[in-house]
Amino acid sequence: MVLGNPRWPVVTRYDADHLERIALPLGGIGTGTVSLGGRGDLRDWEIVNRPAKGFAPRWAFASLWTPTASRALESVLRPHYEGASGATAANHGLPRFRSGEFLAAYPFGQVLLSDPAVPVNVRLEAFNPLIPTDAERSGLPTAVLRYVLINPTDQPQPAAVCLGLENFVGRDGSAGESKGNRNVYREADGLRGLFCDSAGVDPEAEQWGSLALVTPSEGEVTARTAWAQLSWGDTLLDFWDDWSDDGRLDERDSSGQANPQASLAVRVEVPPGGEVPVTFLLCWHFPNRMTWTPREDGPNRIGNWYTTRHDDAWSAAAAVAADLPVLERDTLAFVGAVADSDLPGVVKDAALCNLTALRSQTTFRTEDGCMYAWEGCGDRAGCCHGTCTHVWNYEPATAHLFGELARGLREIEFDRCTAENGLMSFRVHLPLSRAQEFGIAAADGQMGCLIKLYREWQLSGDDEWLRRLWPAARRAIEFCWIEGGWDADRDGVMEGCQHNTMDVEYFGPNPQMAAWYLGALRAGEEMARHLGEPDFANECRRLFDAGSAWVDGNLFNGEYYEHQVVPPTGPIAPGLQADMGAKDLSDPVLQLGAGCLVDQLVGQYLASLAGLGPLLDPEHVKATLEAIYRHNYKRDLFGQFNHMRSFALNDESALVMATYPRGRRPRRPFPYFNEVMTGFEYAAAVHMLIEGQLEHGLECISAIRARYDGARRSPFDEAECGHHYARAMASWGAVLALTGFHWSAVTGQMIFAPAEKPVRWFWSTGESWGTLRQAPDETGIDLELQVLGGHLKLRGLNLAGLGQAQPVDPPRRWRVER
Repeated sequence: MVLGNPRWPVVTRYDADHLERIALPLGGIGTGTVSLGGRGDLRDWEIVNRPAKGFAPRWAFASLWTPTASRALESVLRPHYEGASGATAANHGLPRFRSGEFLAAYPFGQVLLSDPAVPVNVRLEAFNPLIPTDAERSGLPTAVLRYVLINPTDQPQPAAVCLGLENFVGRDGSAGESKGNRNVYREADGLRGLFCDSAGVDPEAEQWGSLALVTPSEGEVTARTAWAQLSWGDTLLDFWDDWSDDGRLDERDSSGQANPQASLAVRVEVPPGGEVPVTFLLCWHFPNRMTWTPREDGPNRIGNWYTTRHDDAWSAAAAVAADLPVLERDTLAFVGAVADSDLPGVVKDAALCNLTALRSQTTFRTEDGCMYAWEGCGDRAGCCHGTCTHVWNYEPATAHLFGELARGLREIEFDRCTAENGLMSFRVHLPLSRAQEFGIAAADGQMGCLIKLYREWQLSGDDEWLRRLWPAARRAIEFCWIEGGWDADRDGVMEGCQHNTMDVEYFGPNPQMAAWYLGALRAGEEMARHLGEPDFANECRRLFDAGSAWVDGNLFNGEYYEHQVVPPTGPIAPGLQADMGAKDLSDPVLQLGAGCLVDQLVGQYLASLAGLGPLLDPEHVKATLEAIYRHNYKRDLFGQFNHMRSFALNDESALVMATYPRGRRPRRPFPYFNEVMTGFEYAAAVHMLIEGQLEHGLECISAIRARYDGARRSPFDEAECGHHYARAMASWGAVLALTGFHWSAVTGQMIFAPAEKPVRWFWSTGESWGTLRQAPDETGIDLELQVLGGHLKLRGLNLAGLGQAQPVDPPRRWRVER
């Protein structure tokens, strides 16, 4: 039996029956990724400025040599048996290990390999640094691959590991051509390895760049800069014969090869009963990212931030290698603090695994350091451009882990995307000189950005930052009141044409937009009052009070809130329709109507996480969440009709988007009403946790993660409109909800829920992170606050309902008396 690394945390284990769909992305924020497959294979090479699901360079595999057996460093293939020419998997004819298991606590992945015919066992340890508050060290273009060779015998065992890589510079998985590519063996910067670039690919092409495959490990290193070019599959035969002979590589001629194969091998001796690690760093550098809104007359190049930090892939590898022990230590501190928290396993699993949206091709940083994102990734291109406000509203992870990046998003939304009349384009065009060209406002997107502006101000305490963005934020609120707008009569209720995340326009008052609007009004009130604008603050409060009372009195049906469809009676203000919804506005189709919507109170969800308090009658809110669970939660989907996309099937449990328990379903409801999408499920489930409906909330989260079990779907890729969908990061909200965590850098106060038994919880503010221990006794609760990273200016520690903690040995030790 092969054991995992005892220093590495494990949240989820996957046995041999649950490996096939696993693809753990290895790469930094804004760099692209290579994914570690459940069998130990490398797949989905998405490092050339675009998604590339299914793309892998030719012969990109690792292999083991021993004197008695050689194997690909993967477990056996299970499906892929049948195709027109036999097995369909890449490198299907290689011998593999008979047994495999996968251990995960993202971004750490371990593959455990054993075979009775092989004299050593292998543990592959793979990761990319992920360190809260440090976007630089979390944005390195590298995959760290450490093959630990384990000798269970009482005799020394010679062994070698080889990793191969085709020089595919010039191709990105869907376009481009390699020509004039070259591989060079180097020994420099304490590294030995191969540098791969191109003398023939246009340096201005999106696919131009460089790769590096290096090792910092001791041992005998041999390399090939090319493989022999032979017919009838003998190119692979030549490699395998050479490799399996003695665990060393002999060079081959690369002349005339457009994309030569690079291979790097390290030979070691493993002592009896011991283990020896062999580490490879795979690094990349592709600087020519192009805009998602190109013009024939340009400019269209926007570049990559990560490629401004190093000259090429080799220099990136040298930087990673020099700091690798610290990068691993600090990543372990973060992941260990989450994994060791006294929270349900599915909560930790969902929270960590969905951070892949920040590290996949969903997210990128341009050369000025600004972060942008698609909604998700198609197989070969990003899906739905523009850092879409109504999608990115749902996730609290970025703000609590990387505050600088979150504040940058707010700056783009208010500084660059908000027009003089207050219309915020819900998709940003690039370069930023074109930021407002999209020209359409989303009601939920714009209101959510106001709540997030309040949240980022609270988390950072940066009054000057808020003061700079406030004029645009105020205009964004006042835009609601324009003639033909969302709340033209200024009664605190949106009745106008409301484009929203269902990709259509709603007409008439509805709970989804109502809650967003009420949350934005509360945020506006708090920010205006703090900045010395009491009249505007009072107007926001007046509208909030009126709107909240009206919604409770008119939309709540005794179980949940309904949408009253009201066709427009006058002109609609410019910029409110995206031409995706109803055409005949006298009787608009594609409406919610009387449905019980899964995220009808999403504005309350975000407002609660931001500390803005109740927006509607708390009893109505609780009843609505109970109704969502009662009507929308399906323990299986055998009887569920769905005319759109299927993200859940058959015996799987899920929260469906909308149901019509009281009838009156529109003939054509909003498009996605029969679908299941995890981001919406998480938002509802987290809201249930906030309101104390723990059993229901956890059941919904468990149902999601059961669907992403490695056998049916990858645990690291929750899709909606594309892979690695941003909305799925709403799962981080469960960490906040179950710990009751709130932080205000404005007041210096930190709040947690009181625990009934000893607990250790993770916390993060976007500027700092650490753990809190609670040790209850008969008269009070002892608290121990530990800061593991960043900087925290703490003035007070509170337990909700019990009040201020008294310092015992501040800032670390505190006590609350009952």
